[in-house]
Amino acid sequence: MQVAGLAHRPLRVWGALIALLAFATVGAVLLPHTSHRSPTTGDGLRHATIEVSPGLCGQGWRSPAAGLQVFDLHNTSDGATEVYLEDPASQVVYGEVEGIGPGVTRSLTVRLGEGTYAFRCVPDDADATTGPRVHVTSGRRGPGAAPVTEHDLIPPAIAYQKWVGGGLSEVVRLTSKLQQAIDRGDLAGARSAWLPAHLEYERLGAAYDAFGDADARINGTDAGLPGGAHDRDFAGFHRVEYGLWHGQSADSLRGPTAALLKSVTGLRDSWAQARMDPAQLGLRAHEILENTVQFELTGRTDYGSGSNLATARANLDGTRQVLSRLRPLLTARYAGLPALDQDLDRAQHTLDGFRHAGRWLGLDHLTRAQRERTDAVLGDLVERLASVATLCDPRRTA
Repeated sequence: MQVAGLAHRPLRVWGALIALLAFATVGAVLLPHTSHRSPTTGDGLRHATIEVSPGLCGQGWRSPAAGLQVFDLHNTSDGATEVYLEDPASQVVYGEVEGIGPGVTRSLTVRLGEGTYAFRCVPDDADATTGPRVHVTSGRRGPGAAPVTEHDLIPPAIAYQKWVGGGLSEVVRLTSKLQQAIDRGDLAGARSAWLPAHLEYERLGAAYDAFGDADARINGTDAGLPGGAHDRDFAGFHRVEYGLWHGQSADSLRGPTAALLKSVTGLRDSWAQARMDPAQLGLRAHEILENTVQFELTGRTDYGSGSNLATARANLDGTRQVLSRLRPLLTARYAGLPALDQDLDRAQHTLDGFRHAGRWLGLDHLTRAQRERTDAVLGDLVERLASVATLCDPRRTA
């Protein structure tokens, strides 16, 4: 459960991540991008400079028209703001730029059809304001996406947190079996018990932030440790993995395994008091497999077991668990949901093909074609899941 994280997005990519995946065939195809070009750059598109300060939100849109056009959003205030282009009645969003600093101009390129639109300015430290309504009288109006609020995300976050609690109990049970094998000196049995316990923990990937420091104790690597895999601070599943697959004795592994069991038991016992951030749930759905591509498909977290593909499959299960809680919100907002489900099934089929007679192939046993196909399938899925992160990023409505 390595944490790669997402870089801060100065512009939410509604066009690249939503329009091109979901709305490409009709209506309001959004292609937002950052730019500081003037309205006379000769790009062949209609430009309009729009003020987005709280007192003058949306001023400057004087010639509404259908088709592809550029709005140069200029912030004349002394604070940063984010801006939505929306249907003012339903608050369905058709384009969005965040983090426009004082005196900065950012561009939003959009294709609009018939309908009513307004710019909504949401300053960092002030109430939101909505600019004048503008009517476009021709062209086909395509779908937008209703904004998700933190209140919308509370029920799925609570449901997911309850599921994680049950998963932690299973992690404790399976880790106890691992410790029992170590205590009786059964290294073969310990190697068999290690993988189920580790995979059960990996399925809980969206909760890692709420796990706090416990995650490093349970599933950390030797990255940054002066002694590497032999450093005294190297702990958790990967520490035990290293010992089991590098000839260490049962006696030498009793301490690390007991510490691992203590950590997972403590996390389970304290979980009822933990609080997941509902606003992060959609982002985690994307990050789980983003980290899978970065760490598991590259073998960076292999300490001898050769189980990266099994871990990738567990991470896919974890992604499905998050999406199942978010599905009621996504069904009405994400036209690409059926395609996402198909991509999930394709990834599952691909990974399941590397398990034979209950044993998983190691990355080093894949052919070049198999590696490339796996990277492509998981990479495509990560790109599609970025739309989920964007759609479920809560937005202020006041």
